[in-house]
Amino acid sequence: MNILTATADGSFTLYNETIGEHYHSKHGALQESKHVFIEAGLKKVFTDYPEQNINILEVGFGTGLNYILSRSFAESIQRNFNYTGIEAFPLSLAELQSTQYQQYVAEPLWNKFEQDYQQSISHPAEINTPEYLQIAHTTLQEFTSRFKYDLIYFDAFSVQHQPELWSDEIITKVCTFLKPGGIFVTYAITGKLKRALKSCGMEIEKLPGAPGKREMLRARKLI
Repeated sequence: MNILTATADGSFTLYNETIGEHYHSKHGALQESKHVFIEAGLKKVFTDYPEQNINILEVGFGTGLNYILSRSFAESIQRNFNYTGIEAFPLSLAELQSTQYQQYVAEPLWNKFEQDYQQSISHPAEINTPEYLQIAHTTLQEFTSRFKYDLIYFDAFSVQHQPELWSDEIITKVCTFLKPGGIFVTYAITGKLKRALKSCGMEIEKLPGAPGKREMLRARKLI
């Protein structure tokens, strides 16, 4: 069961009773998503590749907040991207609507998100048109892709609650999905994570964290 919870910036998140953790930071769901994934991730990739239609992979699609904020920002600067979200236990449409995230994006964008979300759960899309959304209804351990990505949002539940998603083996697997020059961003930063990324040929940056976190991590694939 997922329980709707208010966070410190006035936005909502859901508490996953099975995992024992919120989908987003209790210090501010909206602030965290914007800070970690839009400011440190999407804007960086759009700047690095100003003419390119990029591919994004999200580990832990969850409530869809990172996706809709990414789409909203991209539309504001007239850019496109393709998006794949890995989610072993997709939320229902009613649960997505309960978060009230529709207030943060234009109504047509939210309406299209609802439509695409339902369709992508039942019939995963192929990468054949700009701006597609695919929800891979599987675990990260079982996920495969013949595509490479320019940007990875690593938004799994924390290592305290899902340590298997932060193992060296899983981090190595995730890095194989990145193109050379691709960016990996996550809200967390630990010595173990940094070592695992470096062993995959990643250059590490420590950045100021979202409210409630002192630091976050951004990494670029060098090879």
